[in-house]
Amino acid sequence: MGLFDKLKNRTQRGKGRAKEAAGRESRDPYLEAEGRKDRMAGGAKQVGEKAKDAVREVRRSGRR
Repeated sequence: MGLFDKLKNRTQRGKGRAKEAAGRESRDPYLEAEGRKDRMAGGAKQVGEKAKDAVREVRRSGRR
């Protein structure tokens, strides 16, 4: 996984958590839902990057 992608995904998850908390504090269900969406999207991207890494590792180990 590229360091930039990993950092970008973590940032998106962090922004999502902040939006979700702000939505809860301000009792704004739309902001809370948007934060939840951002958090989940960042997590899903992270899973995709880990899957790519696993495939690369399998290919690399098979060439020996």
